[in-house]
Amino acid sequence: MPIVRPAASVALDGFELRVLRIPLVSPFTTSFGTEHVREVIVMRALTADGEGWGECVTGAAPLYSSEYTQSSWDVALRYLVPALLDRRRLAPEDVAGVLAPFIGHRMPKAGLELAVLDAALRAESRPLGEYLGAVRDRVPSGVSVGLQVDPRALVETVRGYLDEGYARIKIKIKPGRDVGDTAAVRDAFGAIPLQVDANSAYRLADAATLEELDRFDLLLIEQPLQEDDLVDHAALAARLRTPICLDESIVSVKAAADALALRAASILNIKAGRVGGYLEAVRIHDLAQDAGVPVWCGGMLETGIGRAANAALAALPGFTLPGDVSASARFYSRDIVTEPAVLEDGHVRVPTGPGLGVEVDPLALDEFTVAREILRR
Repeated sequence: MPIVRPAASVALDGFELRVLRIPLVSPFTTSFGTEHVREVIVMRALTADGEGWGECVTGAAPLYSSEYTQSSWDVALRYLVPALLDRRRLAPEDVAGVLAPFIGHRMPKAGLELAVLDAALRAESRPLGEYLGAVRDRVPSGVSVGLQVDPRALVETVRGYLDEGYARIKIKIKPGRDVGDTAAVRDAFGAIPLQVDANSAYRLADAATLEELDRFDLLLIEQPLQEDDLVDHAALAARLRTPICLDESIVSVKAAADALALRAASILNIKAGRVGGYLEAVRIHDLAQDAGVPVWCGGMLETGIGRAANAALAALPGFTLPGDVSASARFYSRDIVTEPAVLEDGHVRVPTGPGLGVEVDPLALDEFTVAREILRR
């Protein structure tokens, strides 16, 4: 399902990059560690016709990924932005090709592509959802629950999110905090849509423990093994009844095709920031849809910029499982957009305004900014 009508090119005048540090409403703990503050880079494309916003989803340290704030900041200012500014006019569909000579660094590439895309679509008064091929005006919202101090605390945290109306619960697991935590949630709430996320915390030698999760009727087990362990994931998948979903392993269309060919996964989590942009994310969606493989939209604690874009992506037809497009208040008491995403009957609306369909709050932006650079042509 290729993009029906490409966006018009824009005349780039410059880019503004900011590092933000935004407090989380509560600590978020995974097998990688605990975050109290979300460090994120936002990118603003400056064009002759207006501006556009993007978000780079790196964290402060290279724990989830080899990419992190300072590496992305450096490569964006030193190489990626100058390469884009060397082009007098640029269409969003050309951004990935211009940046292709620079190996890796998919997260800042994705943020820059989104900024150009937002600027181009705003100039056309065209919503991102329409451009990507959205078929829904709202998407079911799942919530990601970090590791809690004990199973009892986990149950109470999950209870709060169910009371808010979330359509699916995902709990983080790691060795020693897996079967017991999952059992506690299943026993407390019965047949709710439930899945677990290991964030690469296990090895194939742990297969017996992971097999114990089969009895909980989970939607999926997300990324149990290391990101480059496609062969081991295939071996594990053959032993489990519960579907394996790959997250960190899916960094491109090629990686997704390899995973499906090896039967390393039967579900894919698509994160636009991780795969290099929303256009690559659509290509992975199309690949999976052609293969009859369900996909869902993962989250990276995005601000209102990335959250709006994720809602548009999750409205494509192949996204048949609830994703991590939660309400902004799940993570932030104050977001950087004027109308943060809210939960309505277990769903989040897809913005319908031009481009991303959200406006950045300049006061909030300034409050959370800890570094700022502007590069002009």
